[in-house]
Amino acid sequence: QVQLVESGGGLVQPGGYLRLSCEAAGFTFDFFAAGWVRQAPGKEREGVVCISSSGGHTYSTNSVKGRFTISRDNYENTVPLEMSNLKPEDSGIYYCATEPTDSCSGENDYWGQGTQVTVSS
Repeated sequence: QVQLVESGGGLVQPGGYLRLSCEAAGFTFDFFAAGWVRQAPGKEREGVVCISSSGGHTYSTNSVKGRFTISRDNYENTVPLEMSNLKPEDSGIYYCATEPTDSCSGENDYWGQGTQVTVSS
């Protein structure tokens, strides 16, 4: 069965750095786009970043452009997310999620359990 496990969340100060990791198992990982979705308290889930199956194309929402970088390792079945210059509004639960095709469309089908990111002094 499909399994996505996130790690790397925590508490950081504004301007800080975090690296999240997503480890995938149970499916042909390199056939599908994957990315990260976040949810702040009281808000709807927001697609943050996505990467195509081959890693050749990426998507990021405007608020994180220049600060967040997604990549993937199709040998280890991982999708890391590097987050720099973190802001309090970046706080929330970050979920790793797959998409049903090889390219990023904003439609997610499988999800991990999430990892908490808190940006605060």
